[in-house]
Amino acid sequence: MASISSFQTSIKQKKIIILFTWFTRILLFLGFLPSGLKKLLGQRFTLIGIDDPIGFFFEALYRTGAYWNFLGLMQLTAGLLLLIPRTSFLGVLIYLPIIINIFIIVTAMQFTGTPYVVGLMVLANLYLLFWDLDKAKRLVSIIFEKS
Repeated sequence: MASISSFQTSIKQKKIIILFTWFTRILLFLGFLPSGLKKLLGQRFTLIGIDDPIGFFFEALYRTGAYWNFLGLMQLTAGLLLLIPRTSFLGVLIYLPIIINIFIIVTAMQFTGTPYVVGLMVLANLYLLFWDLDKAKRLVSIIFEKS
């Protein structure tokens, strides 16, 4: 584990990696911005009809009302937290279960092409988790100390 930590520490000092990390945060924020806003504002996410399983799924989520709005709020919250250096780790922690859930949905429902895009978003989120490896290790140690 020491070699992983030393590798992570050394790459965090390279300007190109710092720029790549910011670019990744911005892209992940932009990935949730349109869908999160639509959900938060109570708008439909897609125009696919309910005769299609994908359209039926989104219509069912849309009709939940408050849950639909909550999904949008959490997407926007996670994205915004990624953009603020002090809160970016919290943003990563919130973003990860959301994007994994989306990945499972789009894979299970056999969306065309979308699993590739969402899979890259999962990898980008895991990269950001690695970026904050020291914080992740502290969080895990706190959780296991308490139990």
